[in-house]
This record gives sequence, C-alpha cells and structure tokens, in this order.
Amino acid sequence: MAKATAVRNIRDDHQKAFLKIFNSLCGRFNRWQVWQDFVMVTAIEISNATDKQNAPERTKTYQTIISKYSDAEQEKFAELLGEVIMGMEQNLDQDFLGELYMLCELGNDASGQFFTPYDVCRCMVEISGESNPAAENAGFFSVADPACGAGALLIAFANLCRRKNICYHDKVLFVAQDIDLTVGLMCYIQLSFLGCAGYVVIGNTITEPSTAYDHRGLLPAGPQSRVWYTPFFSTDIWYLRRQWAQIELLMKPVCHQPEQSEPEPLKDDATPPLCETKTGQLTFF
Repeated sequence: MAKATAVRNIRDDHQKAFLKIFNSLCGRFNRWQVWQDFVMVTAIEISNATDKQNAPERTKTYQTIISKYSDAEQEKFAELLGEVIMGMEQNLDQDFLGELYMLCELGNDASGQFFTPYDVCRCMVEISGESNPAAENAGFFSVADPACGAGALLIAFANLCRRKNICYHDKVLFVAQDIDLTVGLMCYIQLSFLGCAGYVVIGNTITEPSTAYDHRGLLPAGPQSRVWYTPFFSTDIWYLRRQWAQIELLMKPVCHQPEQSEPEPLKDDATPPLCETKTGQLTFF
C-alpha cells in the first residue's frame, strides 16, 4: 500500500528515478539507514567545500559511512545526488527531498514529525510575505524557521522573493533549526542548492535555541559543530558583512560596575543594571 501511495504522488520523472535508485540500494541496509547515509554524505560534501573548521571531523564521519558501501553502491549515491540536482533545477518551486521523505514513510510518527505540504507553505508565504524595505537598498533582512523540517517554508519564501524580483542570494539571510539531524541536513542540502545564504542549526529549539552574538544573526553562537553553513554564506558580500559584524562587536563598550567596598542592597522595586559583555550579550550580573 505504501509503495502504491508513493507512485501515485510522485511529482516528476526525477523523483521517480530517485526512488528507483534508492530502492535498489535497500538490500543489505534498511530504507532509513540508506536515506540517512545519503543525506549525511551529501551534506558533508557540500559543507567541506567552504567550512574548513568543521571539515576534519565531518570528513571522518563521511569516511565511516561511505566505507560501508561497495564501489557500485557509491556510484548509485552519486546518481541519487544527480537526480536531486536535476529535479530542483527543473522545478525550483518544490520541496524535493521533503516530499520523498514522507512518500517513503520515513517520518518519525512518535515525535509528531509530519511535514507541512509544500503547497500549504507556498500559500502561507504568499499571505504573509510582503516586500521588505531592506530589499530595496544595499542592506538585507533575515528569515528564520525554528522547526524547519526539510525546509519547505524557507524554500517557498525564496521562491516568493524570486517572483518579486528580490535577489535573495544577497538580500536574505536564511536561518533554520531542527532537532532531527537528518531532517535538518535535508533542509541544508536544499537551501545550498537553491543558493540561499545562511545556516542550519541542529538542536532543540526550546532548550537550545539558535542565537547569535550580533543583533542581525550573522555570527551564530554556541557550538560550531552543530552549525551547517551554506556555501553562499561564504561569498564576498556575506563574508564582508560577517567581518563588519565582528568589528562592531569589538567596538562596543563593555559595562563596568564601579568598585564598592560593600554592595548596596537593591530596593524591592529596583531593577538590576543591564551590562553588555564583550560578545554583545546582555546580562543582569
């Protein structure tokens, strides 16, 4: 029944070809393992092109995964990647990997993992997506999805920008987060192929929300190992913006409390002074 459902809902020939190749790999390994491995090695290949800080550790993970597969099976991984690229080039306005993920019934029902259909995401951004004034000048604006899934909402937003003649490659910073590593990397792959500048953070949005040292989100805080930067985030314009954000942080004054022999007790209705650290974070202490 699941197979029949998948066939009935396939969007185009590239999704059909992807499923054919994918099913041929599901022999020695189960479907979830093959999908997880394909997503991980693809994401690492993209990341290593620009993120040299995380490259050594991610390369070890890549080698551990790919060594499980024969040369013929590794060639099929390349064919899968080719179908993803051609499918997204043929139709930018779709959630290619997310749709296949749900068609293959790989979602985690226990954790309530059900992706919003792409057509619904497109309707949502059409209703709420007004042209931002920052897009009309040399600045940029940010868009974030704290539970990104495979990135359908952000993909729909990128396509809305394209229809409004907004160059999202330079004008929009895309920030995404998801608790599921595989799903988050699916978003990372698709944003990278679309030429979106930004990053995907892996982690629980409630307990470990994505934060940044600067007020515009250019310098993500927290462990860098959980941050996946898209290749376009390393282009000249975004590199200069990040450098300027670092300079601004260094130039900000640090709040120093005057030394006192004994601290004065706060009144009941008094609010402790806000201080700013060298990283730009506000603190009550």
